[in-house]
Amino acid sequence: MGDDEMSLFLQEMAGVQPLKSNTTTICEKTVSTEAQDARRKQLQMSEQRALLTLDPHLVTASEPDAIVEFKRDGVQDEVFHRLSLGGYPCKFEVDLHMLKPQQAREALYQQIQIGRERGERNIMIIYGKGVKSKPFPALMKSFVINWLEQIDEVLAFHSAQRRHGGTGALYVMLAKSEQKRIEAKETNHKGVNVR
Repeated sequence: MGDDEMSLFLQEMAGVQPLKSNTTTICEKTVSTEAQDARRKQLQMSEQRALLTLDPHLVTASEPDAIVEFKRDGVQDEVFHRLSLGGYPCKFEVDLHMLKPQQAREALYQQIQIGRERGERNIMIIYGKGVKSKPFPALMKSFVINWLEQIDEVLAFHSAQRRHGGTGALYVMLAKSEQKRIEAKETNHKGVNVR
């Protein structure tokens, strides 16, 4: 900056006073109530459930006796193999026999959420083979397979062993609920009580 520029600058700044430093930044954190959280969760669930199609022409048809399997990335092969053999106890069953597709979708989605809240990691879904279903055989089975692949909480599924319903049922592995993740993290925290 030359002398002329500096004198012009000083002339312009002659009446300026610095701001006082006692300004306070106010951050107001929005605190949501339990009711608001419940409504928000219900809305999210309704949106997710609405994405599960009820149009039979938008699902890939499965054969009544076909063995089906699905596994997301991150599920270990040994874990998936044990699931396929019925090696994990399923204390929670969802029976979709005799339900219309819309009822089955509601029941399936709701029961998965309930199972996760209870801490269930493996559930069984029973839908039957549907050999005589219309517009094509295994309609309910085809819907269930399609829906489960779209539900983020479902990590894997496999057709059940014959003793548990065979190709008319599925073993389903669920992701841990957020509460169970926190509990597991606290339980397995390395270095706790170690000196």
